[in-house]
Amino acid sequence: MTTGRAGGLLPRRGHPRATYLELFFDLAFVFALAQLSYALVQDLAWSGAFQALVLLLAVWWVWFTTAWITELFDPHRPAVQILTIAIMVGTLVMAVALPAAFSRQGLVFAGAYIAIHIGRDLFLVIALRGDDLRPSAVRGLFWFGVSALPWIAGALEHGTARGALWTLAVALDYAAYLFRHPTPRIGRTPTVQLPSVAEHLAERYRQFFIIALGELILVIGLALRDTGFAAHRIAAFIVSITITVLLWRIYIYRAGELLSATIAAAPDRARVARSVSYAHLAMVAGIVFTAVGVELVITHPLGHSEPAWVAVMLGGPALFLAGRAVFEYTVFARVSRSRLTGLLALAAVTPVMLHVPPLLSSVAATAVLAGVAISDAARARGHPLAGRL
Repeated sequence: MTTGRAGGLLPRRGHPRATYLELFFDLAFVFALAQLSYALVQDLAWSGAFQALVLLLAVWWVWFTTAWITELFDPHRPAVQILTIAIMVGTLVMAVALPAAFSRQGLVFAGAYIAIHIGRDLFLVIALRGDDLRPSAVRGLFWFGVSALPWIAGALEHGTARGALWTLAVALDYAAYLFRHPTPRIGRTPTVQLPSVAEHLAERYRQFFIIALGELILVIGLALRDTGFAAHRIAAFIVSITITVLLWRIYIYRAGELLSATIAAAPDRARVARSVSYAHLAMVAGIVFTAVGVELVITHPLGHSEPAWVAVMLGGPALFLAGRAVFEYTVFARVSRSRLTGLLALAAVTPVMLHVPPLLSSVAATAVLAGVAISDAARARGHPLAGRL
């Protein structure tokens, strides 16, 4: 049996932790997420939110499939490094086109997305000739070739038609992975070839979450820079930074520490890895919405609250807590009462926040997140692992 020795590729052995190459690759996603927040704040309506979701799913899929590559193959090999850097460049092109992806830059965004996936799998098909992993690359090439049709067709259309076709395209990409890429003549991907290296996956998810928080900090800093140091804006800045710290604290509490052990002990590692991926996608989406909310709060701290503003200011933390609840259930097979209480509290205060300035909505979100974090800290007493950072 051969394992990735063709074309300068070697299986990843003895390097379960993330490498500097992967950290370098992740930097492109700070810009991508910041661009996504910018796109959403420019079109803060239901249609804009839906478009942002489609674009986020595309961006996340580039990151996830690349994390899969650097799990399977040794990232110290020049071939893997060149492939990863090429994908990073393609990601930057996607990110540049992202704010106008549903208008004048649709073909650039879709073209870069398709080039990343088909280019990567075509490279692997060639490099893995005679290798047991080659059929997995063939499956990926087949399915990304299928989804490329609605991606390109959507880029050539406008308005609702583009949204519908791109929704179909991203649904095909996710469904193909969910069903292990069933492909004519070669069948599905064996579960042993799906992402399952516990320590590496856990660290990669943690790193991407920190990258998302980095985008939130970037938005906070730029918003204050562009509006000045008036007292009410400094107050909004302090509240926004507090929200960021609380999101970090709630994320790393217990489940973040025990993720690698959970994946390692699971009978079906691939299923757990898939569930964790979707949970992190929801949490990252929550951070993107929160970033939009804090920009609005710092820019208009004492202004009139629009319903869409309240939706992102409270909906972002709510989406984060929902994803965090799924994450916790995956690790512990239970959900802390504080997560559900926090979600209910955010829903309960929403009608009131429509009648108060945005700064107070941000304070309300901070209070709810602080309550969840304090509850976590209280449960950690007497349990050293639970409280460890």
